[in-house]
Amino acid sequence: MTTYGTIPTSSGPGGPSSNFQYISRAKERIKEGLGARRPWKLLFNIRSINFPRNLSEAISRVRTNVAYFRMNYAIIVLLILFLSLLWHPISLIVFAVMMAAWLFLYFLRDEPLVVFNRTIDDRVVLVVLGVLTIVFLLLTSATLNILVSLCIGAVVVLVHASLRRTDDLYDEESAGLMSGPSPSS
Repeated sequence: MTTYGTIPTSSGPGGPSSNFQYISRAKERIKEGLGARRPWKLLFNIRSINFPRNLSEAISRVRTNVAYFRMNYAIIVLLILFLSLLWHPISLIVFAVMMAAWLFLYFLRDEPLVVFNRTIDDRVVLVVLGVLTIVFLLLTSATLNILVSLCIGAVVVLVHASLRRTDDLYDEESAGLMSGPSPSS
């Protein structure tokens, strides 16, 4: 059987096409992750800031806002951590290398990790990467700087989440379920 005039849809398992597919999948996953980010105008809406009446309202606001703005808050905390590491270039390099390791070995993988023909469980990868990240950052002697910047980030998030009202947040998922096909006669 001849296949003249056909265009191959994929190359061998180690060909350049698989590298492009991996990069394309990585870009898609990053876009999906950043797609969960809410608009910054909504996060910093001045008219939505006021003091809660009591502690239970503050706790409720924190829960709702952290769930709604979780990607924005993560970006803010990582930015604070990044800015604190600017004066520790070795720690910044270690942080960047470990972020790349996390991206490629944990977040952007489609298939299980295989080492020496053995499949490694995701929990093992998570624990090993977590321990390596902590050990490498401790070896850079910027531990106090990292802890202080993470505490500052947590305080910033908690203060904003408790002060921001939640009555103007729009939940697309429940709105999509509510606004299904309208009944017509």
